[in-house]
Amino acid sequence: MVLVIIVCMVQESDLAEAAAEADDLPHPHDVVGKHEEIPITDIFDEVFMQEFTDFDSFDEMVAASPSDASSSAELELVPDGTWDEFVAEATTFEDEEEMVFAARDHWVETQLGL
Repeated sequence: MVLVIIVCMVQESDLAEAAAEADDLPHPHDVVGKHEEIPITDIFDEVFMQEFTDFDSFDEMVAASPSDASSSAELELVPDGTWDEFVAEATTFEDEEEMVFAARDHWVETQLGL
């Protein structure tokens, strides 16, 4: 399984409202380069994980999942259906998609200082 986070995807959130109210936002390329990859543990940072999951880090969550994976680098070892069930049990989210979009918004808000 591979999680793909696309920062420019549109989904209803408070992010658009916060950005509209902000006085001075940086240019997107000042936040992240056009072809720069963002490490998954940066997206699912400790603040996010501690607030919305039963874990202190994303690596800890992956290691606790019902799979042979021991860190986020081995996330592809976690079967899709198993991961969705685990996310529903161990987080405040119903499934992976909901968690991914929340983490994306959290990362963007953090980068923009919102």
